[in-house]
This record gives sequence, C-alpha cells and structure tokens, in this order.
Amino acid sequence: MARPITLFTGQWADLPFDEVCRLASGWGYDGLEIACWGDHFEVDKALADDGYLDRRRETLAKHNLKVFAISNHLVGQAVCDHPIDERHRDILPARIWGDGEPEGVRRRAAEEMKDTARAAAKLGVRTVVGFTGSSIWHTLAMFPPVPPSMIERGYADFADRWNPILDVFDEVGVRFAHEVHPSEIAYDYWTTKRALEAIGHRPAFGLNWDPSHFVWQDLDPVNFIFDFADRIYHVDCKDAKVRTGDGRRGRLASHLPWADMRRGWDFVSTGHGDVPWEDCFRALNAIGYDGPISIEWEDAGMDRLVGAPEALQFVRGLAFDAPSAAFDAAFSSSQ
Repeated sequence: MARPITLFTGQWADLPFDEVCRLASGWGYDGLEIACWGDHFEVDKALADDGYLDRRRETLAKHNLKVFAISNHLVGQAVCDHPIDERHRDILPARIWGDGEPEGVRRRAAEEMKDTARAAAKLGVRTVVGFTGSSIWHTLAMFPPVPPSMIERGYADFADRWNPILDVFDEVGVRFAHEVHPSEIAYDYWTTKRALEAIGHRPAFGLNWDPSHFVWQDLDPVNFIFDFADRIYHVDCKDAKVRTGDGRRGRLASHLPWADMRRGWDFVSTGHGDVPWEDCFRALNAIGYDGPISIEWEDAGMDRLVGAPEALQFVRGLAFDAPSAAFDAAFSSSQ
C-alpha cells in the first residue's frame, strides 16, 4: 500500500485551517501534518473544548483528508533553549511566554508539550513532531573555550527536562519525533547518538527525518536512515541547495536572509536542491518505513502555491513501494 503523502501546515499557518485543507485536497494530498500554531491546532482548546476535535475532524473529512501527525516545533524549542529572548516571544503563544522570565517560559513550554501528547491521543494521532531546544547550542564555535563538563550538563539538562515529558507520551501511547536540526540538542549524526544515550534510548523518543538539514552540513541522509532505522518515526520532505565554492559564500550563511544569493546554502522546494531523493526513498523502503511522507514546503524564492503542488508530483514519482518479489524471481525454475 502506498504511503500517504501529506502537507505540513507550519508554513501555511497565516491561512485559516479550512483554506489550507481546501488547497491541499485540491492538489491531491492524502492528508496533513498539522502545526500547533495559527488556528490549525490549538492544544489548550483541544483539551478544554469537547467539540473542538470533532470540528477538526469534520473539516478534514469535508476535504477528504486524514491527519497522521501533529507538530509543535515552536513550543518544544523553548523547553531547553538558552538564552530565552525576543525570538521566543515572537513564536510562542502568549500564555506560554507569560512574563518572559526564562525558567518560567521553559516550564510552561514543558507542560504544553505534555498536553500536546494528550491532545494528539484524543485526536487519534500517534506521532508528535517537534524540536527540543538546547542549552548548549550557543557554544557551537567552542570559543570562549568550552569545558567538557559544560557539554555534559547540556545533555543532562535535556534529559532532566524531556524525560518527564516523555513519561506522559508513554502514558497516552504517543511517540515524539524530534527533528534533527541545527539549534537543537541533536543537530547532526554524533549529537543524535549522544541525545539518545542521554535519555537511555527510551522508545518514546524518535526522529523526524528531514534531509534538508543534513546536506548543507555535509552529512549523508541515506546512511542516517540505515543507522537510525529503528528511530525514524516520521519523514519530512524538504530540500536544500548548497552554493559554496566561490570563496565568498560559506556554510554558516553570514547572517544573510533566506533567498539572498550571497548565502552559502538555502532551503528550496522539494526537488530543487541537493538531497539525493531516489536513494533516500529506496533506503526508507529498505528499513520498512511505512508512515507518511510529509512535504514541508520552505522556499523563500518560490511562490508556495507553485511549490506545494509541484513538490507533491515530484514525490509521488519517487516514493514508490518496494516490490513484493525480486525481479529475478521470474528466472527461477523452482516456481
């Protein structure tokens, strides 16, 4: 059975939920990965209002769509982050930001992630996608010199803050799929291994595989699938284009805005970048991944009304199922 292809609504949260459903359905998407911002999915309302989830289900059914995951990247970011500053104020619900006192923000964010698991379970969704934040990302340049004990405290802080959240995920039968991403506790290969070690490899914590974050770091997204096969809980399809090599454009992107051609890399619509998509889908087949393929449209140089339907057609052409029998089985005389 073909895996469902969904649209992540995070970059569409300026539009009403019903309008995003109408667009996705018209383009031919099978369902949505619903973001917990805008009016798309409001965790507090899902738990407090008995009719809220019914109304969401009715809207999805009206457009012949299903929901396979909800995503709360923005609140998850604040659970471990240091510093907490105006960037977080701009992305968090006012009730999570509160007075902006950093530790209070982190604690409210942690409680909201617990409630996100509860809301997902009520909706009948078994995967929550998101970020963790990190108390040590700001040390990446390793100057001023960073003692190993500081890094160890960062992973301990992650475990201390996320284990109680994951306890609730276990209680309600939902899994968390962390998106391996710069600015998170797990942002590349080795930090992913270290983060999993920090929480004892507990099953509630898995990965959202998004290769766009790998290619500009010179990581292999295909071998990542094989090496973390038992942790690939969700797949986001986003692409990135690397444009280094002229002696001016670097990997760190120079604090330049998205779509500025002076950047060394940029996010681009799926199929327009450097992700080796066919090998990636073959690897997903090889590990038996049968969950949704969620298209995360993110391209500051392309109109999303062009990019989202085009990406769907691109992925449909490559996300083929593995065969039920080897091609050379037809040669056998023992049939």
